[in-house]
Amino acid sequence: MTRPLYVLNGPNLNRLGKREPQIYGHTPLAEVEILCREAAGDTVLVFRQSNREYELIEWIHEAIDAEARGIVINPAAFTFTSIAILDALKQFPGPIIELHISNVHRREAIYHNSLVSKVATAVIAGLGPRGYPTAVRAIADLAA
Repeated sequence: MTRPLYVLNGPNLNRLGKREPQIYGHTPLAEVEILCREAAGDTVLVFRQSNREYELIEWIHEAIDAEARGIVINPAAFTFTSIAILDALKQFPGPIIELHISNVHRREAIYHNSLVSKVATAVIAGLGPRGYPTAVRAIADLAA
């Protein structure tokens, strides 16, 4: 059985390419998904986005039950507010990469305290959309 790799995206990431392009760039989420699938190669990739906290939590539970090889998660605003997502991620036994398109540490102070970082294996921030395939390849290395 092939263990899938989950790439989960939080609120407003469906607006990539349109939302604040000076911060997030012009690449839409559909193109980010293509980059991830190319980087994943033969690995089954589950790529999802939701503006709803509960859906992200359910997908984390799904990844746990599927014995996924890893989770790449860009929780967006939930990074800084969701204890529920933190608690769900604590249950995942494999590698977790927290991903941010922008360098959150160069932004306003409200973006500096990530709850997700407390459980993440690694954090990638500031590489733009290129961070996604980098994270997918890193999960493959971490899960090997």
